[in-house]
Amino acid sequence: MPAQAATPQAVTPCQKPPAGRVKIGFEKLRDGGYAPLLGHKVGVIANVASVDINLTSIVDCLHQAPSVQLQAIFGPEHGFRGSMREGFSEPEMQDPDTGCMVYDIYTKTGDALKNILKKSGITLLVFDIQDTGSRFYTYIWTLFDCMMACAELGLPLLVLDRPNPISGLNVSGPVLDPRLASFVGRAPIALRHGMTVAELARLFNAMFVKKQTGRKAPLDIIPMDGWQRGMFFEDTGLTWCPPSPNMPTPLTALVYPGTCLFEGTSFSVGRGTTMPFLYLGSAAVDGRVWADAATKAGCAGTALRDVWFTSLVDPFKNTLLHGLHCAVTDRASFDPIATGMTLLSTGRHLAGPSFWRGTGKTFDQLSGNTQIRTLLDKGAEAPALAALWEKDLASFRALRQTFLLY
Repeated sequence: MPAQAATPQAVTPCQKPPAGRVKIGFEKLRDGGYAPLLGHKVGVIANVASVDINLTSIVDCLHQAPSVQLQAIFGPEHGFRGSMREGFSEPEMQDPDTGCMVYDIYTKTGDALKNILKKSGITLLVFDIQDTGSRFYTYIWTLFDCMMACAELGLPLLVLDRPNPISGLNVSGPVLDPRLASFVGRAPIALRHGMTVAELARLFNAMFVKKQTGRKAPLDIIPMDGWQRGMFFEDTGLTWCPPSPNMPTPLTALVYPGTCLFEGTSFSVGRGTTMPFLYLGSAAVDGRVWADAATKAGCAGTALRDVWFTSLVDPFKNTLLHGLHCAVTDRASFDPIATGMTLLSTGRHLAGPSFWRGTGKTFDQLSGNTQIRTLLDKGAEAPALAALWEKDLASFRALRQTFLLY
């Protein structure tokens, strides 16, 4: 981790929230008459959650604004309309509502991404997507890859800020080992990074984009008004719109940094149920024994109970699973990553060597650290695991301070 960060560009100071709620970057752009967009052929990276307080899409607003020339739409994972499951996006198509071309940029990088941006004919790119605050949620890496492309093309990029729904104070978990870089983590940031998308854009630009491309992306941002670092999404006065099919509530986002690690195991994370990432289970474990063991080990701010459930989607479709429900009872004391490590430790003990998905590579990419899996195989508990990343986490906490806006 670099010891010293480059000085980021200045930004417009934040204002007090309107009517007791947070005003997001999109709303400030609109209230300002779309001034940064005037004279440009505008492309927007957006999805189903790119909405205002009334759930009106930014794409609809840009299309209806007489002063804005909306040229193209770019869809991340799940697609612009959010119709696809994890790992997929919607194909290139013409949007029937706006007449604009919708381009699939999920996992696109390098020349492939640059060619799409050039083909679209845009002269300015806007990013307006709700993140969840976890390193392996892929939208921030679509932003990262687009920043690389914008730097090389000299294409202006405008990032419209939105809240980190699980607060901007708590920073925890392993920092990605660059040797494990993938689309669930391109750069060494903490698993729970505690930053907004605009703050991440500033960090990416100064610390990684310039290093890899030799220049920074022409970046501008519009920050929020009224957001405070200690806020959870429920405190913002905004309306939650699921940014992906299995992120139905802000509570899901809160547990996600810990329970999504089970995507690298042979267990179900509750996809295809009404409780994704709150239900975990397997056909090979006794959920009651697991819940009791994890409770005894200590999971602050939670109540764990055993549940039986059946998933409606592969790879567990129509399979009866036994596991546990991770219910958050005290948001203030709940630590999703510490809880996740306890659930992993106790689950690994019960499941044995068959606990891991495949070779374990998926888990390593999600956690960002190969030593975690090794220690879990040796029976390590959560406190010993946390010691693995303490030094790197302290460095990341210091680094991020330079780029915070609020």
